[in-house]
Amino acid sequence: MALSTIALAGNPNTGKTSLFNLLTGTRQYVGNWPGVTVEKKEGLCKDLPGCWVVDLPGTYSLAARSPEERVAVEYLLYQGPSAVVNVVDASSLERHLYFTAQLLEMGLPVVVVLNMMDTAAARGFNIDVSLLEQRLGAPVVPMTARRGIGKEQLIRRLQSEVTPAAFVLPYPRSVAAVVARAEAALAALPEPLAGRRRALAVMALEGNPAVIAALEQALPPTAVATLANLRKEFTESGERIRQARHEWAAQTAREVVASGGQLQGERTWSDRLDRWLLHPILGVPLFLAVLFLLFQVTFSWVGTPLSDAMDSAISGPIAAGLQAALEAMGSPGWFTDLMIQGILGGVGAVLVFIPQIAVLFLGLSFLEDSGYMARAAVITDRVMQAVGLGGRSFIPMVLGFGCNVPAIMATRTLEDPRARLVTVLAIPFMSCSARLSVYALLVPAFFARHQAEVVFLLYLVGVAAALGTAWLLGRLVGTGDSLFVMELPPYHAPTARNLTLHTWDKVKGFLRKAGTIIFSVSVLLWFLGRFSFQGTVPVEHSFLAGLGGWIAPLFAPMDFATWQAGVALITGFLAKELVVATMGVAYGAGEAAGGLTALLQGAFTPASALAFLFFVLLYTPCLSTVAVIRRETGSWKWTAASVVYSVSLAWVVSLGVYHIARWWI
Repeated sequence: MALSTIALAGNPNTGKTSLFNLLTGTRQYVGNWPGVTVEKKEGLCKDLPGCWVVDLPGTYSLAARSPEERVAVEYLLYQGPSAVVNVVDASSLERHLYFTAQLLEMGLPVVVVLNMMDTAAARGFNIDVSLLEQRLGAPVVPMTARRGIGKEQLIRRLQSEVTPAAFVLPYPRSVAAVVARAEAALAALPEPLAGRRRALAVMALEGNPAVIAALEQALPPTAVATLANLRKEFTESGERIRQARHEWAAQTAREVVASGGQLQGERTWSDRLDRWLLHPILGVPLFLAVLFLLFQVTFSWVGTPLSDAMDSAISGPIAAGLQAALEAMGSPGWFTDLMIQGILGGVGAVLVFIPQIAVLFLGLSFLEDSGYMARAAVITDRVMQAVGLGGRSFIPMVLGFGCNVPAIMATRTLEDPRARLVTVLAIPFMSCSARLSVYALLVPAFFARHQAEVVFLLYLVGVAAALGTAWLLGRLVGTGDSLFVMELPPYHAPTARNLTLHTWDKVKGFLRKAGTIIFSVSVLLWFLGRFSFQGTVPVEHSFLAGLGGWIAPLFAPMDFATWQAGVALITGFLAKELVVATMGVAYGAGEAAGGLTALLQGAFTPASALAFLFFVLLYTPCLSTVAVIRRETGSWKWTAASVVYSVSLAWVVSLGVYHIARWWI
């Protein structure tokens, strides 16, 4: 029978998303730390026509206590996939077999993928795949998904009929008797739950809230009462079930895994590295030093020289060539002006910063894929604890360096709803890649000798604002237990393919914005800059100048009370890249000698430019972030409070920065 759906299930950081990309040909983000997938993703399998592959969030068990666990449990219970591919880390087999046992108990058609076989081999593990298949009663496929090794064998297994395993976990006699009584109480279950009676009985005895709620809806009151009485009568049954599952996993791993002589050496190398990177005193300074080095590469050594070359090309020969071509074709003057000052001035002003964005994300991808970012979450746990959060909140915050929208969505992995709310409202202060285009425009123009230091300061202040906001909100709403336990992924050399795909994904998103939103807004801004109610007018008397002039007086204390700065901040509320595009159009950068940089040096002082940068850093990131805050909090009150608070904080900090900078710059 042809498969219609394949569900990928497993613990966090086992390579499910790598396997999903391999099977579907898509390029979902792959990170070497837990919590990358926070909702199920779907794609068509390239090698199995008509078959959908579903990438479920990583979960350590089917206890359904966290949001991602509930997504996985509800899908497996109610959707009934044709097959479940259980992705297991071959180098940590015992720990992962606990979840495998739960899947097999559910009576699902399971194929077990032993992923990361290269890591297991490097650590000296030799796994008897045939013996493991006998113990599980399910097919087992060794793979290294991120390198594409083992894909053909997995496809062949899936093409053959995958049937539910005849798997019965050997519980102690007293526990087995309670499970049998609970299973009998579920006799009236309708389909599709009827085929999962034993698994549902076990999970109900464990106190699984999602399962208990589903059974209360599906069973008659007498059966619900019987099940509740069993849970009360045998209060230790859940713990004994979990203990039996752990013992089975340990015994099975001992039987099928043999360790070679390399194991001790690998652990020693990893421990020696972690001794420094996880040091309670040196860990944080080392992390900051790594970030500073990354900014130095981005803004001083590699990224900025490339951006300068692109800027010279766009504002020089490209602009001149385009203008000459348009004039040769006899295009009207207004159209030439639109193309040069509107489109090239707006879109081109943003495109010049692609090299810096690419270099920054290449570096961040390297840190994530190597396993270092997961260590950063651990070493910052003490700081996070001080503001009432845990190290787990650090992961979505760091994702905010890329884009605040997926970072806020990643807070779904936080179990405490109050900690989740606090983290959601703190993330917008993390400096995203869209803000980077503004830094890349102003920092070289005014702080050419200290580019890395200024950008590093901006990022640090953004983090400080996020942590300070978390501390204030924690005092207001309170947070629950912030105990942080995290699985540290193994160190490994990042693959060129993964680094390239991740970096290209970010650059592609930037280009997509340039070709759609920024292009459209640039055209709109050009028209607004040419007309008023009196018809065609100079730009300083246009609708655009009036719009910017409406809010410009608010920034008089910071010395950037120009209509150009005002309208740039208004459009920046839609998307931060539009700040640069708007300035390009407003200043007529398309035909200016020296490009936009020279124009800005005549409009800002170093102190006012720095104040402007801090305002851009701290005020509302973009309209998409506002929308996702509303969706994730479910509250217009918190959404409005976030916008008002961020704009107010940005104004106050910008004012302070300006007056301090006047004395130092």
